[in-house]
Amino acid sequence: MLERLQKIIARAGIASRRHAEQLIVSGQVRVNGQVITELGSKADAAEDRIEAAGKLVEANERRIYLVLNKPPEVVSTMADPEGRKTLRNFLRGLPERVYPVGRLDYDASGLVFLTNDGDLAAEMLKDWSHLQQVYHVKIKGRLLMADLERLGRNAGAVIRTVRQPDASRGHAENFWYEATLQDSTKDHLRRVLFAEKHPVEKLKRIGLGTLNLEGLPHVRYRQIGTASL
Repeated sequence: MLERLQKIIARAGIASRRHAEQLIVSGQVRVNGQVITELGSKADAAEDRIEAAGKLVEANERRIYLVLNKPPEVVSTMADPEGRKTLRNFLRGLPERVYPVGRLDYDASGLVFLTNDGDLAAEMLKDWSHLQQVYHVKIKGRLLMADLERLGRNAGAVIRTVRQPDASRGHAENFWYEATLQDSTKDHLRRVLFAEKHPVEKLKRIGLGTLNLEGLPHVRYRQIGTASL
C-alpha cells in the first residue's frame, strides 16, 4: 500500500514525522536506492527498500510505549547540541529507538511519554492543546482558599491544595499545589501566578491524558500497552 514517506519513517520509529520531513528535504532518504527530496512522495513499506538517515526502515518494527519520570535539568529530546543530559541517558538497555511526544521544560520534572508509533504521536500532537495535563506546582508563598478558584479561573486551570512534603517538620514556607490544565498552558499558569507575586519555583508533571506516574520511581521508566493511552 502506497503511503507518504514521512508517515512510513515515523511509524518505524526512526524519527518523528516532522523530523522525517526534514530528512527527506535534506536528501537523507532513499527508496530503492534513489534519493527522494520531494515532500509528499509515496512508497510501499512492504515492497520498497526504504532508507532514512542511513537506517533501513523495517515495516514491522515492534511498537513501544513508555512513561518516563524525568528529573529536572534534562532536555526532553534524544540529543542535545549543547551536551546537556537528554532522555537517552535514562533509556540504556532499550534496543528500540523511541522519541518523546511533546516537550517538558528543562527545569521541570515528571511524566514524559515516548514511543516509536509515529501515527499515535501525530494524533496526540494534533490534539495537544486539548489534552489534559496535571502538574504539582511549588510556588513562592502560600495561597488562601479564596485565591484558588480566582487564580484557577484566570489561568484556565483547576487548582487545589496537596499534602506538603515539609509540613510535618514545620518547614513549609513555600507551598505545593496541584493544577489540572486543559485548553490552557503551564506558561499561562506561570504568568498568572507571577503577576500575583507567587512565582513558580518547581514544576512536576504527574498526569498526561490517561497516563500517570503512579508507582514509578524518579528517573525510571515503564513500558505500557496501547490500551493505557
